[in-house]
Amino acid sequence: MNEHDQRTRRDLIKGVGATAGALSLGLDPLFSAPAPQPPNTFPQLNERARGWLRFLFEKATTKDDWTSKGKPNEWWDQYTAPGILSYPRFDLSESTYAVIMMADQTPAWREVYSRIVDELAGRYPTYWGAVDWLTQIGDDPARGNYPPLVMALLPPNLRGKYNRVGWVANGIEPYGLAPDPLGADGNLFYRGWFNLIMSAYDYISGDDKWRKPFKIVGYQDREFEWTQDRIVERLNQQWGERPAGIHCENTKVWPFCLSAAGLGLHLYDRLHGTKMHSVTENWFEYFRHNYMGVTADGKLEWSTFYYDPVVNFKFNQPLQNLGTLFYMLPQNPELAGFLYQAAVAANGWDNPSKPVRGLSYLSVVVSREMGDETSYKKLSAAAEQQFEPKFFGEDSANFGWWFKLNEKSPRGQQSALMMVSQIGKGGDWSRAFTNPHPTKFKAPTVEGIDFPAMGVNQAWNDSATGTLNVATYAATPSRRGSATTFRVTRLPNARKVKIFVDGQPFKRFHVVGPDTIHIDCTIDSHYYRIVTAYRDTVASESHPEPALRGSDAKKNATFASASLNGASAASLLAGAPGCPCCAKG
Repeated sequence: MNEHDQRTRRDLIKGVGATAGALSLGLDPLFSAPAPQPPNTFPQLNERARGWLRFLFEKATTKDDWTSKGKPNEWWDQYTAPGILSYPRFDLSESTYAVIMMADQTPAWREVYSRIVDELAGRYPTYWGAVDWLTQIGDDPARGNYPPLVMALLPPNLRGKYNRVGWVANGIEPYGLAPDPLGADGNLFYRGWFNLIMSAYDYISGDDKWRKPFKIVGYQDREFEWTQDRIVERLNQQWGERPAGIHCENTKVWPFCLSAAGLGLHLYDRLHGTKMHSVTENWFEYFRHNYMGVTADGKLEWSTFYYDPVVNFKFNQPLQNLGTLFYMLPQNPELAGFLYQAAVAANGWDNPSKPVRGLSYLSVVVSREMGDETSYKKLSAAAEQQFEPKFFGEDSANFGWWFKLNEKSPRGQQSALMMVSQIGKGGDWSRAFTNPHPTKFKAPTVEGIDFPAMGVNQAWNDSATGTLNVATYAATPSRRGSATTFRVTRLPNARKVKIFVDGQPFKRFHVVGPDTIHIDCTIDSHYYRIVTAYRDTVASESHPEPALRGSDAKKNATFASASLNGASAASLLAGAPGCPCCAKG
């Protein structure tokens, strides 16, 4: 018996009989069988998504100390890709992505996602959020003694006198010391990802909290006041003045970081009707002509890992890194598709008879997102064997990817990115950045859920029938059968609502306002069909289709046959499992 079947058996053992369940829910106790009901075809969170959500909620809401006098809880990933991504803020940003997608699966239930992303954003403007910028002052004192694999990434004529990849070098000439991490000339990856998290919070919650003044911790614990709007304006201005891109660390420009920063601007524009993303669109053209090389027959020959405009040096690699593709895809699917097909050709992902090469969590994610079913099937099967997916915790209610690292909790960055491949369907990552549920803030909404005791795996307004479809489950199995309550708000007329639970009329609710009802129920697996009479003619509120399907992706992409000859950047970075540097990441 597999783990899912064991949990199902436990659920049946703990469940109540049909008549007792009906009485506890306020249904008609004389029913003999569920009444016929329309088929439920709307999106739902699968079991893995529910398990990851429960773990991430605990992780985000457990208080820890990110000040200069404290240290983040050890489950925040400070270990992946040492010297490059081994800072807990990357766990904050990457943990956001699956939450965006889960929120799109249940657009009429958003409160738990809003809470999580607000907690993630709230840790960002702290000492530990910018720890590298606040401690790596001047040139790296160890730069004359780097190991050969690190030296290989640096300009040959400057080795021993040049800072390694990842050393931010706050204070070097000609920039001088920048006490404010957001106001610096460099440090793009800090404010770029911060804006992406804040935009995600705004997108999920509709709350403009981060557009109001807040404090950020800088050098020697000095504080600086910012708003999200000022950060966006700063990004737009800097990028407009630097067509090659803003520096991540001084003095390196990373396409990987710029793609992520561009995605934050893209979402900001979608939400506020601005045109801040125009600088990124211009940069994509710069990228085509300067950060990639294409042979006469249209194949990718090389791409740029980083560019130092001060010494005019590019570190080029055979393929573009998949992290760049991941962030680029919602913004420029044609360019991302071209780069993706080069990785497919080089690694043979679309050939079932070839052994798996270039397996990483990002290869699984982007193959699904591109609609490349053949590659995704091959890569995901290998990931199931090698990346150690498992349920854990009390009653096995949590889920994560453990990557055979023998750690106390799932590795944050890797597990969070892998979860993007486990939610919804291919195209959902890109679709999130088109704002597919523009009317969700005025539509009937589920609120007051006692999470993590009870969870909601479906919350979908069907405008065609004027119904709100809600499915609940016991997120904490030991609480199954306990009494609980929740509300439905933003109703057209609360007094005209009718409710069916598991196909039967439901009476245990009362009106608490002209647009709000209060529901008394139990924590368990139930399907609520709430007749609200809410109508909306916006097509995307019904069943949005992927912006980019597999056939379209192949149509828009030029097939490439680049090869992974020579040492990849990932291997040069000591084989760090989370390195975004290439397809083998």
